[in-house]
Amino acid sequence: MADMVLSAAQKALRTNLNPNVYGSFAEIGAGQETVRHFFRAGGASGTIAKAMSAYDKEFSDAIYGQEADGRYVTETRLRKMLNHEYRLLHERIDRQKSPDKCFFAFANTVTTINFAKTFKGHGWLGIRYQTRPVGDANEVIVHVRLHEDNAKYQQETVGAMGVNLIYAAYNLYDEPKKFLMSLYDGIDKSAIEIDLINFSGPDFEHVDNRLMSLQLIKNGFTDAVIFGPEGKNLLPAELLYKKNILAMRGSFRPVTKVNMDMIKKGYKQFIKSQSVEKDETVVLFEITLNNLLADGNLDEQDFLDRADILCSIGQTVLISNYQEYYRLVDYFASFTKKRMGLIMGIPSLQEIFEDKYYDHLTGGILEAMGRLFSKKLIIYAYPFRGESSITTTDDIVVNDLFRNIYDYLKQARRVRDINDFDPEILSIWSREVLRKIRNGEEGWESCLPTYVDTIIKEKGLFGYPKSAKSLQA
Repeated sequence: MADMVLSAAQKALRTNLNPNVYGSFAEIGAGQETVRHFFRAGGASGTIAKAMSAYDKEFSDAIYGQEADGRYVTETRLRKMLNHEYRLLHERIDRQKSPDKCFFAFANTVTTINFAKTFKGHGWLGIRYQTRPVGDANEVIVHVRLHEDNAKYQQETVGAMGVNLIYAAYNLYDEPKKFLMSLYDGIDKSAIEIDLINFSGPDFEHVDNRLMSLQLIKNGFTDAVIFGPEGKNLLPAELLYKKNILAMRGSFRPVTKVNMDMIKKGYKQFIKSQSVEKDETVVLFEITLNNLLADGNLDEQDFLDRADILCSIGQTVLISNYQEYYRLVDYFASFTKKRMGLIMGIPSLQEIFEDKYYDHLTGGILEAMGRLFSKKLIIYAYPFRGESSITTTDDIVVNDLFRNIYDYLKQARRVRDINDFDPEILSIWSREVLRKIRNGEEGWESCLPTYVDTIIKEKGLFGYPKSAKSLQA
């Protein structure tokens, strides 16, 4: 029997009836609805130490301090709120009188849809809390993007998600996947998008936040997530805002010398573009959800193996649900109007011009090309070694109906060859390397970048045989 889904009112009441849960609410901007659920539910006097709405910016600054960038709906502001309110609880509540209380501080900072409806709004929600009276605090930070067309509805949705977050913090902290799923209890996925979540603290030491990002994609809560070399989830809007973006899609199973040559040589050409600022450029290794579902199921260990390798060599990783390249470029264009670049192999470039991939579009391939190249995009194509020769952009076979489009893009230098490639490595294929690793065969190490083979052996990644691992030790 499926677990019963509680409403926000029921969750608020159950929380209020828990004699050990006690804390403060601080809501600024448009996020004013969470604490209302707890007041209305009854029994709030045992739960709520303080409820505050620092709606005015000057009052907010006086309490939490000013932000260097002058913004209020930021992770930095949220963390200042959580720090301040959680500290006050410990300063003002006598532990001897409340020995069994588990303190929490909940905060949110939200901006809703503007009058012209050109900006839908977004917000940060977070909770810092104890699960044991003398225990260290856990923390859960969430970023949301709002999609409803009415500010009132947006506020109510944020309020309900705030209740879900507080309830899950105390009731589902030992089941992080259920924790994540429960955030949408009573909320339609089309109303609000979670594009970042980070768990930290003693009760979440076993949680890999990259896996939580993957769950966001898998469950349709968002279409793209990004994590950095340290494995921490990053907010796409912060990372990509007004940046030059260079991305390379692949399976990276594992990352090979070819992948690294593609990104290095593609980047070298990209930053030479007149409109590209090196210091304002973000480089992304992208893996699609479809690629992760190779056997129809999501293999979390396989995902983590790829992520561990890419993070260990200092790369920023994008996981997306954008199988078609034009959707990926649309996504980037929502954050920047600057030059973008895609690095891909010749086979991938040729697939872009196959109309069977665009049957779902009213305008077919012409619509896809318009959406792809109407932005400031350049495709950097890495050569492919065929049976008898090396294939470049000059050798691609394109349907006669679209040949003129392709020729125009070539002449306009929107499609460019990566010329200074390493011909000695063109015969390296990830799938062959993976097969050798799993079968315990020799010679695969030379196909990988420096230290990657060592990481695979030390961590036993990609099915590296345990017997071989022990021999290495």
